[in-house]
Amino acid sequence: MNSQVQQDANNADDAADDKAGTADGDGGRYRREELARAAGVKVRNLRYYQERGLLPPPRREGRIAWYSDEHLGRLRLIDDLLGRGYTVNGIAELLQAWEEGGGLAQLLGLEREMTRDWVQEEPVTMTMAELREMFGPGGTAEDTRRAAELGYVRVDGDTVTHRSRRLLAATLTLVRQGVPMAEVLDAGAFVQAQAAAVADRFVGLFRTYVVGPDGLDRLSATQLRQITEAVAELRPVAGEVVTAEFARAMARRVDEEVASLLHTEHRTEQ
Repeated sequence: MNSQVQQDANNADDAADDKAGTADGDGGRYRREELARAAGVKVRNLRYYQERGLLPPPRREGRIAWYSDEHLGRLRLIDDLLGRGYTVNGIAELLQAWEEGGGLAQLLGLEREMTRDWVQEEPVTMTMAELREMFGPGGTAEDTRRAAELGYVRVDGDTVTHRSRRLLAATLTLVRQGVPMAEVLDAGAFVQAQAAAVADRFVGLFRTYVVGPDGLDRLSATQLRQITEAVAELRPVAGEVVTAEFARAMARRVDEEVASLLHTEHRTEQ
């Protein structure tokens, strides 16, 4: 259908819908404007999606086009994908690839389950003057710049936001104990690299033994649901393993350091 014919059809639909009235959608039945309003999109966007094949055609009663909850769900799915950075062409390809299996919604639900709740931090926002007062001479403009590069802070004009109240408190404790800020940031960069390696290992195990070699595109809705449940179980386990192993390593290292200090003290006394 060429663009002029499509436009004529759209105009005819609008006229019929206007004549039929504008009562709210009832029982999963929506006229064009009602559907657009329920989905939070503009009518012209709805038309565009329909022209591009992203939206199934409505059911018609005479000249009135009726849309359903299925259309509403599809529009919300399109909006979700657009918000994730997909292009309209990319969405069309995804929808085409998943049309028969009907698994796209489950896959997106799995993605949300995989990525939510891993980071539960309270950000702290302050002025640059308050930051300087907090750290005193222990923090410089160069330190702030590097902290921003490492992702610890975000600078917006004269306002600074630290992403984690707990990490901010830990940093402040170290600095007040005499550790230079540059050394704290070096340690932070090291921890980030090690944490990334641990995360890679966990994700690799999950990918190999839970998801399997075929990936997600051939999994049924039941299998996707099982993987979602596995992710929920993995989240606390991963944190507990890392915490426990770090505690053991710190205990061993502190014992070694104390023994070394005692040995040095004994030799000095002799």
